[in-house]
Amino acid sequence: MGSEIDDRKPADPETAKAIPEEELDDRMPSKAATVHELLRREGERELSREAAALFWSALAGGITMSLSLVARGIFQANLPEIELGFLIEAVGYTFGFMFVIAAGQQLFTENTVTPVIPVLRHPSLGNLGRLLRLWGSVLGGNILGGMIAAAVFVWMPLFSAETTEAFLSISLHLMEKTPTQMFTGGIVSGWMIGTMVWAIRGLEASKLVLVFLATYLVAIGDFPHVIVGAIEVAYLLFMGETSVTAAIGDFLIPVTLGNILGGTAIFALVTHLEVRADEEGN
Repeated sequence: MGSEIDDRKPADPETAKAIPEEELDDRMPSKAATVHELLRREGERELSREAAALFWSALAGGITMSLSLVARGIFQANLPEIELGFLIEAVGYTFGFMFVIAAGQQLFTENTVTPVIPVLRHPSLGNLGRLLRLWGSVLGGNILGGMIAAAVFVWMPLFSAETTEAFLSISLHLMEKTPTQMFTGGIVSGWMIGTMVWAIRGLEASKLVLVFLATYLVAIGDFPHVIVGAIEVAYLLFMGETSVTAAIGDFLIPVTLGNILGGTAIFALVTHLEVRADEEGN
């Protein structure tokens, strides 16, 4: 009898590894601990994948993310001049995220949370190296995929003049921000995407609704996202409307650092500490 009672005690981190997924809710000390363990398992799988597999998935993800610019540009070009037009146009921003996540393709800002959890659980130089390898593969693949999509938009006659003008307007608006605004806005968008990743694992049945809500807020808040923004900046580069120096120094570096800080330091670390406190309390 006593052993049966012991078996139902909240699981410690090592015991949790052996618990089937469907039993985690009953065995973990809190819902947050359950989500944390699910993300840890997913993060371990991602960290163990070959760099080439990560890169090709990220390349496809970068191309798919261009749907955010496409949808938003088409909406802007075809919407009548109304007071709340921006709120409708911003719906288009969510398209790339929804398709990337539904397709299971790699997206850099998801990876500022998921593979970070196992590194926080077992910090070591080896695990940090695996994390940096994953980040490099995914960020590089996403940006290259986005650049390929942007080049196609510029050099192939795919869109109307009005839509092309909308692409240019959206992209120029991004580059009006100062590097400081890029960085601070990137922190907020990184935190929002981190919250989205966590919430999805807690409510899988509502995945696309949660993706829509989080990314719609990023859009209407005008917070820069490194991959969507990279597509817009690449579009400007190919149109001759910005320089490589501005693209890297004013956009890429500050937004990437902001997204990492928001997703990793603020979200992943704080929620990890919450779960650790739960475990120590049990």
